Amino acid sequence: MGRLIRNLLLAAVIVAGISFFIAPVVAFYGIRSAADARDEQGLVRLIDFAEVRRSLRPQLGGADAAVVAPAPSFLENPIEAMRRQIEQVRPAAARPNPDLYLNPAALAALTRGEGRGASRSVAVSTDRRDPLPRVAYWGVNRTRLAVRDPSRAQTIFTFERKGPFEWRLVHIGLPPATPAVQVAPAP
Repeated sequence: MGRLIRNLLLAAVIVAGISFFIAPVVAFYGIRSAADARDEQGLVRLIDFAEVRRSLRPQLGGADAAVVAPAPSFLENPIEAMRRQIEQVRPAAARPNPDLYLNPAALAALTRGEGRGASRSVAVSTDRRDPLPRVAYWGVNRTRLAVRDPSRAQTIFTFERKGPFEWRLVHIGLPPATPAVQVAPAP
């Protein structure tokens, strides 16, 4: 009887260990499934929308990493501080709209590797081309999964641990914009 309990305990530890490591992939497929089903409550449980919006804005505005960095103080660099203030005041219509990528149809398209073209998706695709995500980075508290499109450009999904087996999407890295595929700002 003791051997049976020991074997069951060992099996439970192995299953928990495997679950710990594959939880981000399960979250990715959960997002794909919830987007296909247009389950907005399911998407809310799996995605940190505020963080994803914050990650998409610089990518849609054509900003580089220097612009994403915190603004310098007026005493350190007055010209750069003024430029940042002027950019923040520009009209809302000229700002990029990350919500174009956060509706269920666009999220389903992103999980299938459509990249920047996903913002034009208005319906969940019936063409079931479901590429497999590959692990681009795995850490204990942060994992990145990449999905490639046919042109080999990849969309990167960054998941962050919120509990032992709970992961949430916090960043979407779009492929670089090509001259043929430019995202227009929302009207």
